[in-house]
Amino acid sequence: MMAHQITLIPGDGIGPEVADATALAVAATGASVEWERVDAGARALAEQGQLLPDDVFASLEMTRVGLKGPTTTPIGGGHQSINVVLRKKLGLYVNFRPVITLPGLKTRFDDLALDIAIFRENTEDLYAGLEHEVVPGVVESLKIITENASLRIARAAFQFARRESRKKVTAIHKANIMKLSDGLFLKCCRQTAAQFPEIAYNELIVDNACMQLVMRPQIFDVLVLPNLYGDIVSDLAAGLVGGLGIVPGANMGDHHAIFEAVHGTAPDIAGKGLANPTALMQSAALMLAHIGERDAAKRLKSAVASVYAEGKHLTGDVGGHAGTAEFTDAVVRHIGG
Repeated sequence: MMAHQITLIPGDGIGPEVADATALAVAATGASVEWERVDAGARALAEQGQLLPDDVFASLEMTRVGLKGPTTTPIGGGHQSINVVLRKKLGLYVNFRPVITLPGLKTRFDDLALDIAIFRENTEDLYAGLEHEVVPGVVESLKIITENASLRIARAAFQFARRESRKKVTAIHKANIMKLSDGLFLKCCRQTAAQFPEIAYNELIVDNACMQLVMRPQIFDVLVLPNLYGDIVSDLAAGLVGGLGIVPGANMGDHHAIFEAVHGTAPDIAGKGLANPTALMQSAALMLAHIGERDAAKRLKSAVASVYAEGKHLTGDVGGHAGTAEFTDAVVRHIGG
């Protein structure tokens, strides 16, 4: 059996540590994976003079699948987000964020087992980056919503719902104010919903959706959103189950897919062996399922959940005292067991 060729982009800060830990966990599942390791971000800039060297795209063109650690994006200036560049160049129009409760982890909703699937359009909206200064002190940013992109993300959400036997898809919008742009997004969602009559469909204004998420998150199943709302709501939802250090993320298109940790680079603990690799391990489980290694994906996901349920080998950010290596060893033991 031929090994799966996967591009590994470790990233910045704690990225290399959680990437190495995740590679060990993937190996323990028995899945045949060969990593092609390439650098992007601060390390690539220092060593190669480019944030996104050509070898990153060359590798992804060959493998079609990547696993990526966190990379640094400056605020209010500097270079464009590496994630945004990768999404645009590779046509990764689906941002998929499953938000699932881990057993034993203390959260604000300990009595609920949440399982919310978020589908965020990944290529346009205000994130198109079309900004300019009209006159000094006045900046204009253009919101781009297209029928093509809206239909693509709506189809992805409904196809997932059908495949995974989910019950309801909720479209999140602000069409009461942005009647043309968000109105077009809703039109496309409604058109798609009509093709999936077995799946319930409803709509919520984004501010109301945020309130409902923090009051009654159990009412949600699958969410579909334009880019900006999706970015905000997916992070809000992550907070319901323990934060960004817990949840996985996937960016998928018709020809490529990149699975990533969505948390930051945590430079204050980089190199100290304290990083929590949960998010990247969970993302690797999504990756394994994507490449057809479904049994390996289930075992990795189950092992992570078992370590949390046991509660003896958790890292400091989730209330434990273990380091990266101890947590990883525990996951590997549960995979083997």
